[in-house]
Amino acid sequence: MSQFVDECGLNVRGGDGGAGAVSFRREAHVPKGGPDGGDGGHGGSVWLEADHNVASLLAFRDHPHRRADNGTHGSGGKRHGRAAEDLVIKVPEGTTVRGLYSGEILADLVQHGDRWLGAEAGQGGHGNAKFLSNRRRAPGFAEQGEEGEEHWLTLELRLMADVALVGYPNVGKSTLISRISAAKPRIADYPFTTLEPNLGVVRSEGCPEFVVADIPGLIEGASEGRGLGHRFLRHVERARVLLVLVDLAPTALEEPTRQLEVILGELSAYQPELLERPRLVVGSRADVAEAGVTFDGDRLSAVTGEGLESLVHALGGLVEIARSAPPERPAVVVHRPPTEDVVVERGEDGTWEVADRRVARVANLNDLTNPDALDYLHDRLKRMGVDRALARAGVRDGEPVRIGRLEFTYEEG
Repeated sequence: MSQFVDECGLNVRGGDGGAGAVSFRREAHVPKGGPDGGDGGHGGSVWLEADHNVASLLAFRDHPHRRADNGTHGSGGKRHGRAAEDLVIKVPEGTTVRGLYSGEILADLVQHGDRWLGAEAGQGGHGNAKFLSNRRRAPGFAEQGEEGEEHWLTLELRLMADVALVGYPNVGKSTLISRISAAKPRIADYPFTTLEPNLGVVRSEGCPEFVVADIPGLIEGASEGRGLGHRFLRHVERARVLLVLVDLAPTALEEPTRQLEVILGELSAYQPELLERPRLVVGSRADVAEAGVTFDGDRLSAVTGEGLESLVHALGGLVEIARSAPPERPAVVVHRPPTEDVVVERGEDGTWEVADRRVARVANLNDLTNPDALDYLHDRLKRMGVDRALARAGVRDGEPVRIGRLEFTYEEG
C-alpha cells in the first residue's frame, strides 16, 4: 500500500466555550451577597503548522476529523472554567490549504513553523457576576458558551525539492535517482511504474547536498489533467532546478526533439514561469541508444554510470546559485479582518441575515430562553448598530431575521 499521500480532505472544529454560571453569594451574616457566577473557559483553536519532520498527508487519509477540546463551565464563588489548549496539526512543508467547497486558497505553508488558524475556538460565556450594574442588581442570567468554528478543507502537498526530474514515462528517472541517492523507488520496464513522487538526498564531494524529486512521467496533455497531469505537475512548482530527461533508446515513444518540445510545452501551459527556472536537458539511456539518434546535449546512462558524476556536479552548481537568489514569493496566509460596519444580506429562503461574526457571537452567547437575557441582548445589539443596519438594508415590518442561532420577526420602531 502506498505510504505517500499528497491530497486529502480535512474537517477541523474549534472547541466550544464553557457556559457562565448563575450563582449568588450565600454566607452567614451576608444577607445580600450579590451575584458570584464565574465565567466559562474558552475552547481550543485548531492550528495548521508546517513541520519538516512530516513527509506526507497520510495521517489524514483515514482519519480526516480533528477537533480541539472544549472549555469547562464556570461555577459559583467566581470560579472560572478552565480554558482548553489549542490543537496544533502538523503538516508537511509545502502544504496548500483550500476551502473544500469554494476551492479558494486560504494558506500556503511553505517553511517550517508557518502557521494558519484553521478553526477559531468558541468563547466562554460570562457568569452573572459580570452583568451586575446599577440598573441590574441581581442578574439572573449568564452567557452560554459559544460553539467553535467548523470548516472542511482540502490539503494539497507540493514537494519542496531542489531538483525535479521530469520526462516521459519509462525514461529512466527512477533508475537515475536510485543511482545518485539512497532512494529506492519501484523500477520496472513499463510506463507509469512511478505513480507517486520519490525524494532522494544527493551527497557528493565537491558540491552542496541537495534533494531530488522523481516526478511521475508526463505525457502530452498533462497540463490539462491527462494522465493525472495536475497531480504530478504541482510537485514541480517549488523545485529550484529542473532536470529534463529525454529518452534516447530505440523503443522511445517519440524522437528526442519532440519529447523536449512536449515537456517544455506542458510546463509552460501549466505555469509559464517554470520555463524561467534553471534547467538541464540530458539524454537518458545512452547505453542502448543507436548511433544515428539525433541529440546535441549531454548523455547519461543510469545503468552503466556514464555521465552521472558530471551531472551531479552540474546540478549542484545550479542549486547553489538558485539557493542564493531571493525566494520567488513568500508563504501566503490569508487573514480576513472583521468589517467595521454590520452587513445585512438576504438569503435564498427570503430570511434577512446579519452576516457579521461579532454580532452573531453576541447572539449565540446569550441564553435566549431567559427574558432578562433577551432584554440585555436587545440593548447590546442596538449599541452595535444592528437596528440601523436592518433599517438601512430595507427590512420591513414582519419579515424574518436571523442573527446566529437567533431568529425573530422584525418590528419597526
